[in-house]
Amino acid sequence: MPEPPAPDRRLPPVEFIALLSMMMALGALSIDMMLPAFGEMRESFGLAADSNRVAGVVTSFLLGLALAQVFYGPLADSLGRKPMLYVGYGLFAAGAIGAALAPSLGLVFAGRVAWGAGAAGPRVIALTIVRDRYEGRQMARVMSYVMAIFVLVPITAPGLGALVIAVAPWRWVFWFCVLAVCVLAVWSLRLPETLKPEYRLPLRWDRLLQAARIVLTTRITLGYTLAMVFAFGAFLSYLASSEIIFSDVFDLEDEFPFIFGGVAALMGAAMLLNSRIVEKVGPRRLVHTVQVGYVTAAGGLLVLALATGGTPPFWVFLAFLATMLVCHALLLPNINAVAMDPVGAVAGTASALIGTISTAGGAVLGLLLDRAFDGTVLPHAVGFLIYGAIGLGIVAVTERGRLFVDREAQVTA
Repeated sequence: MPEPPAPDRRLPPVEFIALLSMMMALGALSIDMMLPAFGEMRESFGLAADSNRVAGVVTSFLLGLALAQVFYGPLADSLGRKPMLYVGYGLFAAGAIGAALAPSLGLVFAGRVAWGAGAAGPRVIALTIVRDRYEGRQMARVMSYVMAIFVLVPITAPGLGALVIAVAPWRWVFWFCVLAVCVLAVWSLRLPETLKPEYRLPLRWDRLLQAARIVLTTRITLGYTLAMVFAFGAFLSYLASSEIIFSDVFDLEDEFPFIFGGVAALMGAAMLLNSRIVEKVGPRRLVHTVQVGYVTAAGGLLVLALATGGTPPFWVFLAFLATMLVCHALLLPNINAVAMDPVGAVAGTASALIGTISTAGGAVLGLLLDRAFDGTVLPHAVGFLIYGAIGLGIVAVTERGRLFVDREAQVTA
């Protein structure tokens, strides 16, 4: 293996952002490529055509993704970013291979948990590296670029998954992800270590607890992390249930990859726009405005669902859904940036704890909505409104009721 670059040697900005985007996109690839294969998986494992049990392929992955993040952060603060990045890559590949070879759906789920635990590494390390390099509005702007490129994966992944299962058995979707992580591991050899030697934290329990205490007692960090739980819950439920909603409620199974990709393209465009807006208004004010917009759109969707018995005209439903997902595209990078900004001294641990809390909590909330599916969009409309309203309430309490004000100078409060 060639020698890694010197710590102070930096990649060109475009390559740096592209690489970090792909590191984060491993998780999205591992979810979104699976969605077109759900029908064949139901048939392969003897499930009913309308069974939502295969959604466990998503939730089991998210379980591993959530639980493992808490380990990567402290280790990355002690051992460095790159060693833990490659631990994640290795576990990702092992879990994907295990799932591809699994003879039962239960063992597929087990492989997916390990697979998700591996994906947690690149996710935590990517966010940590951004915080190593940037802060404040600049960090939010870079995160917007990273997330905008990252969204290219949800745009293309369902179509790519559909293409794979059109020419090969559905398990080859899993093998494609193994190939993807191997390519990314080679590319990551160019990435320099961003943790300066003087910032390395000893791997001791008292140090870890102190870092965790900083994260959990910083008002802005904790408040925005809890708000992100509810935003994530709604978004993850959409990812897990979109295939069955489009197929069963609207009879659009064949069109699903194109609809999913089109909405993802809108999200990507919103994230690119966010990189310009956030420098002008600040991430906190933008979060407040978009959160109100999300609740308004979710309320409109609920009224529509109630008025149509849960089966609204598709294009009207899609308009409300796309509006909420564009709000998600603006919320998630900015909420994460606001939460991370005050805790740069323990960036690895902070990224891990924020990721663990938001992903685990979001997975549980998303699973509740998935299980509530009754053949209509009504349960999801109710859930989206409730989750959005709670998230907005948490932000308002965190800000002590002072919303829509740019108070970036007070982010450590």
